[in-house]
Amino acid sequence: MSYAALGAGLAVIGAGLGIGQIGGKAMEAIARQPEATGDIRANMILTAALVEGAALVCMVLSFFVQAAG
Repeated sequence: MSYAALGAGLAVIGAGLGIGQIGGKAMEAIARQPEATGDIRANMILTAALVEGAALVCMVLSFFVQAAG
């Protein structure tokens, strides 16, 4: 079994769940306060990009650890 593939898969699952929660909560916030749509959208995109960046780092590190071991 490839631990790199397992680590990359877990990173992708975690990022998918996190970005899904970010989007859902942003839609709830927009529904409650429609006048703040622009600010909420900007913060949602920034946060989703940070989550995706962290997932990418996790995937790359899992492959590096597999290659080193």
